[in-house]
Amino acid sequence: MKSSSGFSISPIAALKEFIKTRELIAQLVWSEVVGRYRGSFAGFLWSFLNPLFSLAMYTFVFGVVFKARWGLSAENTFDFSMVLFTGLIVHGLVSETINRAPYLILSNPSYVKQVVFPLEVLPVVALGSSLFHAAISFLLLIVIWSIAHGSIALAVAFIPLLILPLSLITVGVSWFMAAATVYFRDLGQLVTFISSGLLFFSPIFYPVSSVPESFRIFLELNPLTYIIEQVRATLISGEIPELKGYVVYFLVSAIVAWAGYAWFQKTRAGFADVI
Repeated sequence: MKSSSGFSISPIAALKEFIKTRELIAQLVWSEVVGRYRGSFAGFLWSFLNPLFSLAMYTFVFGVVFKARWGLSAENTFDFSMVLFTGLIVHGLVSETINRAPYLILSNPSYVKQVVFPLEVLPVVALGSSLFHAAISFLLLIVIWSIAHGSIALAVAFIPLLILPLSLITVGVSWFMAAATVYFRDLGQLVTFISSGLLFFSPIFYPVSSVPESFRIFLELNPLTYIIEQVRATLISGEIPELKGYVVYFLVSAIVAWAGYAWFQKTRAGFADVI
């Protein structure tokens, strides 16, 4: 299955290509992770300190100053900030990746002119870097939650499975934005607005139940809502994600990922002429 530009849009071929270039992707991801803090005194340690400082800040502001509560049984000072932090990790994973997407091709013109370089891996590398930092944040969250409550539900083992379809949606949108911004530069500004909108129109600072029923449909259409709610359920209630809803979400995610990849492949032939 090939596009008019001559590049394959077959999902099977794409999967084979990413498996073939897995070592290159891993090297580029690690280079980004290490490069982010290169030259700083603490270096790689900032990957742990940043989420730890963020959690401490949310705990002070929402738990101590505002004394906000989520309505959990036996809820302590940390709980609201940790529930809030859960949503922020999910949002941070998506926003960090899609905010970079519009500039992945524009900021790498040398890659565009190298015929042998697989341009399609750039959004995957950006996602991989975001996943690394999200994984560290989840690890800290789980450790602190288990210390505060004396135990942790085994259901948290499902968190990586919940993040998988969200990653497919994110990389699909990134492929689309990376290619589209080459031709329509204003999309870079639009993505910043969308990212901010996702922060406030996702159940991060409030539960879905607090939203009037007539407006809940907008939250249900938000791809972050299902994942945030499910991740919180595994952490707080120890609930295993419901299979039917997960399968539907996964299929939709796979379609979004393939559509973004197909758009990227169809339009990439013109990158060198525009940049």
